[in-house]
Amino acid sequence: MIRTIAYPRAALVGNPSDGYNGKTISFVFSDFSAEVTLRPSHDLEIIPCNRERLQYENINELANEIQQHGYYGGTRLIKAAIHVFYKYCKQHHVQLHKENFTLSYLSNIPSRLGLAGSSAIVIAALKAIIQFYEIKISNAEIANIALAAEKNELHIGAGLQDRVVQAHNTPVFMNFSKHFMECQGYGEYISFDKSLLPPLYIAYRNNLSEGSEITHNNLAERYAQKEPEVLYAISEWIKLTEEVWNKLQKGNKNIGHLLNRNFDIRKQLI
Repeated sequence: MIRTIAYPRAALVGNPSDGYNGKTISFVFSDFSAEVTLRPSHDLEIIPCNRERLQYENINELANEIQQHGYYGGTRLIKAAIHVFYKYCKQHHVQLHKENFTLSYLSNIPSRLGLAGSSAIVIAALKAIIQFYEIKISNAEIANIALAAEKNELHIGAGLQDRVVQAHNTPVFMNFSKHFMECQGYGEYISFDKSLLPPLYIAYRNNLSEGSEITHNNLAERYAQKEPEVLYAISEWIKLTEEVWNKLQKGNKNIGHLLNRNFDIRKQLI
């Protein structure tokens, strides 16, 4: 039996410039997790978790679950991940053995709050499948496959940042400049020890939840139209990320004012 875990992501600075040749720093934290269990079986089977149940005590329970988790569970994410993994192997002429598997998942990552709960399910599933087929795929490529599963297969607005940091399972400085993206198909990813980060506190409110695609899809459209406010915000996020990264490398954890500036730019834009 194979068991894999992926954790929620918190964006420190630069988010959401990752989808626009920007730079970001993010980290994962272990208060919540998405867990995938995979075992060999006669047929290929995906077992939904309790968030995708179809039986409720009453209409209030159904309504509360929809308000908290939305209409879509993790089954579609896992199916998309398997499909994109299969296409990746075909494209790279990777031979897969003929054995089948049963895959189940559990997640207690709060939904629709920007903690990358969806990509955590995808990353955990991909890591389990890769182990099952005993092949080697780099963390950078795993992140690309995970993004393709959501963005290309399911048309969910998303960027690489979440998938990169979850694939590496460490804090990561990410540079998505055109040079790196065009030359190697992924960005420059530098993992670093969490001890470089200052003390951080993560807060959230379930009653303010909404799908991240609402924000990301709108931003992508505005970027395509070259809206000046969007282009300015991205350039500022890049500068702030570089400044934070330079400070952290020197052991300087006095970055609160820079993070506030990052938040202010996002708030004004969105």
